[in-house]
Amino acid sequence: MNLELVYLSLAPIFALIALGYGLRRLGFPGEAAWPALERLVYYVLFPALLVETLGTAEVSVLRGLWVGLAVVTAIGAMAVLTSLLRPLLALDGPAYTSFFQGSIRFNTYVGIAAAIGLFGPEGGAVAAMVMAVMIPLVNVLSVGVLARHADNRTGPGPLVRGIATNPLILGCVAGALLNLSGVGLPGGLDRITGTIGRGALPLGLLTVGAGLSIQAAWRRRGVIAMGSVAKLAVLPLLCLAAARVFALGELEMRVVVLFGALPTATSAYILARQLGGDGPLMAGLLTAQTLAAVLTLPVTLVLLGV
Repeated sequence: MNLELVYLSLAPIFALIALGYGLRRLGFPGEAAWPALERLVYYVLFPALLVETLGTAEVSVLRGLWVGLAVVTAIGAMAVLTSLLRPLLALDGPAYTSFFQGSIRFNTYVGIAAAIGLFGPEGGAVAAMVMAVMIPLVNVLSVGVLARHADNRTGPGPLVRGIATNPLILGCVAGALLNLSGVGLPGGLDRITGTIGRGALPLGLLTVGAGLSIQAAWRRRGVIAMGSVAKLAVLPLLCLAAARVFALGELEMRVVVLFGALPTATSAYILARQLGGDGPLMAGLLTAQTLAAVLTLPVTLVLLGV
């Protein structure tokens, strides 16, 4: 895959992010509209897309198992690496939680849009497999680290409830169960979820752009630069190594590396604010990684031969 083709495939994604950033700075359609739109995408549209994609995908259990093992290995290695880097970066507890989230989380909207744009419907099906593992894994790890190191430490009850009611996790579980049970999405349900889910990607990408903050990225540029290198350069290499260790097929390897190279998720900022993490640092990491990914994502995919 050449660099020009990758850029052409990813250009609509970054154009929508830029449009979202510009619209919010222009005050359109109004400040109150963006949080409401983000909730609509997060709680309704994107879960519907996950149910439709996973519920109708032609996926073998064995194929999904190897993909899952590769994902768990790469994310686990990155989690260990962040703990080793903490003393070198002299991060306090809340700052470490944001650095941790910024190193392992991924933007699902960018990921599935890029997988479909680059690899077609089959790429979208593999992306759904990857997300079915990644979404619960990174949420459990992130909440666990916040519970241990953040300012607002809470008991296990609220944290478990938060994970168990996460709409993206529920969407993945529902879609996977429908697929594995052989029921699928009968009676036109696939068309209903597909129609609802089609709005998730463009609207989700607009909300990604609307949430960017250039000022936040500049204030703590040293640690933000380190977090961006860890997420956009180191994690893709770990994903590639894990994919080769578990002998994934060519498409599965490409999608796993793609997800490793994604910028972090907007939900990381929400989680940081709710559970006592370093919100401004998380906003800076989110912004810097999203902007840097315009260059690093295509280059990484080409250099790593995916």
